[in-house]
Amino acid sequence: MSHPSRTYHDPLHGAITLDASDPTEALLIQLIDTPAFQRLRRVRQLGPASLTFHGAEGSRFTHSLGVMYVTRCVFDRLLKRYPVLQPHRTVALCAALLHDLGHGPFSHTCEEIFGGSHEFWTQRILRESSDIRNLLDRCSPTLADEIVRVYLKQYPLPMVSQMVSSQLDCDRLDYLMRDSYFTGASYGKLDLDRILLALDYDPETQQLVVVRKGLAAIEHYLVVRYFMYLQVYNHSKNIAASWMLKCIIHRAREQFVLGQLEADDTLTAWLTTVNHDLTLKQYLSADDGVLMYHIQRWCESGDEILKDLCVRFRDRNLLKAKNISHLADCERQFFHQKSIHLLQDKGWDSNYYTGRQSSTTRGYTLYQRGIQVLTERGICEVSDLSPLVQTLSQPSLRAWLIYPREIERELFSETAHLS
Repeated sequence: MSHPSRTYHDPLHGAITLDASDPTEALLIQLIDTPAFQRLRRVRQLGPASLTFHGAEGSRFTHSLGVMYVTRCVFDRLLKRYPVLQPHRTVALCAALLHDLGHGPFSHTCEEIFGGSHEFWTQRILRESSDIRNLLDRCSPTLADEIVRVYLKQYPLPMVSQMVSSQLDCDRLDYLMRDSYFTGASYGKLDLDRILLALDYDPETQQLVVVRKGLAAIEHYLVVRYFMYLQVYNHSKNIAASWMLKCIIHRAREQFVLGQLEADDTLTAWLTTVNHDLTLKQYLSADDGVLMYHIQRWCESGDEILKDLCVRFRDRNLLKAKNISHLADCERQFFHQKSIHLLQDKGWDSNYYTGRQSSTTRGYTLYQRGIQVLTERGICEVSDLSPLVQTLSQPSLRAWLIYPREIERELFSETAHLS
């Protein structure tokens, strides 16, 4: 049965057209139409970040299409120079498209709350989802396993894994551009064309490398990444919103054990089962809509703590997350203990209304071989060539104190007595 070509109009990349006369692209069209992939429309790319940046409502679906598009741009450009890469095109494009299949509600926030990992579930979906597995097997009986090997960094051509997951991959390129666009963070803008021109293939090591004259474009990419983590992903309101979601689920679990919580079959399974032990149906049945539906219901809960937390989250009356990184550890502990005492004096449960969190921002690490630059002396690690990258390699640690704004004035009214 023939399938017509398909065009997706993307706000970043323009028209993304898949040519049905190309067997690989025809397969991509069919994979996109599976229920497991369509589910990604219902999973937000940035979790609860729309409570901070009102435009940050893009989905994992749009991001996955973008990653596939950028991967196709990189691969097809290199393919013109290195025809030997042709047998790997299907694996590369399918791995790029399907890399986020396993994300749960609110994306990475789900992993923090429920445990597990989206990488684990992506592999399970590839192996157990009949719709996806049948399409892959029809193309090649080894294709599903080859895609998993890409994710595990075991694929025989290292370049393919690097394009999907490395320090300079198509996943990062798309999400930095996309998240910058939807959050309005102008310092997150990338020059994708310059970066694509900087990428090359080294036949000897079979790696994705950067040409020496493209170093400035890569430095800019790493600076953008650093500031996006510092100012967007680790924004104080994102820290607070994620912390509140954890508290909501923790309290819901306590109430469920007491028989005082209503939940449908899907969320009941998520609340009572170790994440990796869920059935595939139970996992795929959960999305942002399911979780928000329950939060809406629990706004009428008979448990005052669960009710209050859900109302606050729904109405964006978030707890505060104050940066206390500049304080000595004893001072951080002092304010945390003070917040506990103030809440207890008011009859609030401090376990749910105050806590300490930390976040780390690093513009570059040597993860998965780092970024390799092709020079006249051979291949060099980018941090050996760039003082800027060396600086970006240093971690920036931030400590946060979380508390309700109702106690802020009392909490910080006296700062002299820090015993």
